[in-house]
Amino acid sequence: MYIIVIGGGKVGFYLVKALLDEGHEVLVLEKDAQKCERLVEEFGSICLREDGCEAAILAEVGTERADMFIAVTNEDEDNLVSCQVAKHRFKVPRTIARINNPKNEAIFKKLGIDVTVSSTNLILEHIEQEVSTHPLMHLLNLEDTGMEIVEVKIPPGSPVAGKQVQELPLAGGSVLILVIRKGQRPLVPTSDTVLQAEDQVIAVTEPELEAAIRAYLTGS
Repeated sequence: MYIIVIGGGKVGFYLVKALLDEGHEVLVLEKDAQKCERLVEEFGSICLREDGCEAAILAEVGTERADMFIAVTNEDEDNLVSCQVAKHRFKVPRTIARINNPKNEAIFKKLGIDVTVSSTNLILEHIEQEVSTHPLMHLLNLEDTGMEIVEVKIPPGSPVAGKQVQELPLAGGSVLILVIRKGQRPLVPTSDTVLQAEDQVIAVTEPELEAAIRAYLTGS
């Protein structure tokens, strides 16, 4: 299949790698020069430094023959606009958009985007499957509060290994929402949950505190 990907950040990079490994023809449109250069260095001339929201650019790269169009930038508006242009102007049969704010999902669907992917909703669904009665309101307002989800692996020797969640001085209203432990079912931590080395911890925190919480949990 011929697949066009808008956005060459971390999500786009690993998505492209997987698609190429499966033998697909892939073209990436990325506005950032550094991200584009990284893709070209890794995969060859598959990336163009262009704006995927521009209809003229999409025409130039042969969007009308694309089998699938995937927008995974960190801007919901760009993902929506580019998918709409691909869907309605170039008649791409399958459009997929990454959604950063779960509240935008309804409008994406209403405007004809075939598939939407929200990391926030994926985590919420996983938590709901594990503990159906766990209160989730603080996550539902994630975007409105300007907070984000981060994942941290606790290495051996971390100062938090062996500590209860209630002992962690998490600043800015940060909260741990999921602990993934090898060989066990993922668990929603309580105040007396004891963290262990090699735990994968998912937390909600303010963007400006991401580096600090990572450093604290890893001890680096």
